[in-house]
Amino acid sequence: MFRYTFPFILLMAILSACGSAPNSGPQKVLATTGMVGDATAALLEGVAETEILMGPGVDPHLYKVSQGDMQKLSEAAVVVYNGFHLEGKMAEVLGKLSKQKPVIPFAENIPENRYQRAGDQPETIDPHIWMDIVSWSYGVNALADTLMGIYPEAKDKIESNKARYLRQLDSARNEVELLIKAIPAERKVLITSHDAFQYFGLAYGIEVKGLQGVSTVSEYGLRDVSDLVNFIVERRIPAVFVETSVSDKSIKAVLEGCAAKGFPVKIGGSLFSDAMGAQGTPEGTYAGMMIHNARTIHNALK
Repeated sequence: MFRYTFPFILLMAILSACGSAPNSGPQKVLATTGMVGDATAALLEGVAETEILMGPGVDPHLYKVSQGDMQKLSEAAVVVYNGFHLEGKMAEVLGKLSKQKPVIPFAENIPENRYQRAGDQPETIDPHIWMDIVSWSYGVNALADTLMGIYPEAKDKIESNKARYLRQLDSARNEVELLIKAIPAERKVLITSHDAFQYFGLAYGIEVKGLQGVSTVSEYGLRDVSDLVNFIVERRIPAVFVETSVSDKSIKAVLEGCAAKGFPVKIGGSLFSDAMGAQGTPEGTYAGMMIHNARTIHNALK
């Protein structure tokens, strides 16, 4: 019995028609998410053009490739993705592509001692490792090494780009640490729609609660809402947060539950979890996204 999905069949047809990506001429690199794309573009500045597949507000957990995406994947010389099933619905396509060209799993090249397990799926590695800037910096180093192997003639340029980019990340890390440290200890609780901030919590010393699991594919129920409402009321947490790439329906249910118990809670702001902000804005960069999140959390909980 044939079990290939439509995107898989479509990719095979495109690859057959177009052939593999050329090794000479202008090079285009395709990154799946904004965070991966930001690092890739920074490393390959002046070397190759980087395009990002998933734009602002796009949830990679639920993302399905289109025919246009298939063409981009086929034409790219190199593909960089997060890994750990963040792009769960693309796994089959990425596996096929890896037989045709370099397909690099960014997060899976970060040292294993930096990984966290998913709270709701202990056998699964939490893919949201970009929420820890130090861990993400390890990935940048590993990606730079891989790209220097693909573009050996640009080794010095990539090395220079890496040094500049890592300085930017280190500066962002310092600011994030100071902002979270300034929140009163009793208020250091970050409550969001889904469990994307565990790495952030461990790295910067803030307790994290998400209504859904590490993937937005996970369903939440009335018991989950009730438990979170009771937690907020007991701990007197003043604010919860929505995410730009996730529906605010679940968080609104929590707010309604808190209000019914006589403890009104506000939305502290929107956080960038699985997608960055619009291109051309500070939040449209990885460092800017992380600083925005820390400032938003600090301002709502201080």
